Amino acid sequence: MERFQRLSHSIWSCKYHVVWIPKYRRKELYGQRREVVIRTIKKWAKIKEIEILEGHAMKDHIHLCLSIPPKYSVAGIIGLLKGKSASEVMSFGTRQSRMVRGRNFWARGYCVSTVGLDEATVRDYIRNQESADQLQTELDI
Repeated sequence: MERFQRLSHSIWSCKYHVVWIPKYRRKELYGQRREVVIRTIKKWAKIKEIEILEGHAMKDHIHLCLSIPPKYSVAGIIGLLKGKSASEVMSFGTRQSRMVRGRNFWARGYCVSTVGLDEATVRDYIRNQESADQLQTELDI
């Protein structure tokens, strides 16, 4: 992969580390819901020409390392990914298994930071975060 990408009038490298959580930090991302969220995020990332460098869906949050072209705003892309994935999750399954308490799946905010020259460190963190969380839980016990 090249360090910089090209558009018709620009050369760019815009990478972001993004984290967001379900409403009330519920442990909602497991099983088929998790697959629906992952599939939807991948689908809309491909449509908008966003490269997912790393990604991991934990039970209570989503971690992504994204390469977003400068023609899109970060807030717009995160809103799109959260909105489309929430809509898919809400309409998934039978009527009884759907979430019926309101139409909010994700919390309102998100955390984003730019990834500079330490991209490998951020990607490694996302890749190994689940094992690090389990280790921390064992140490707390």
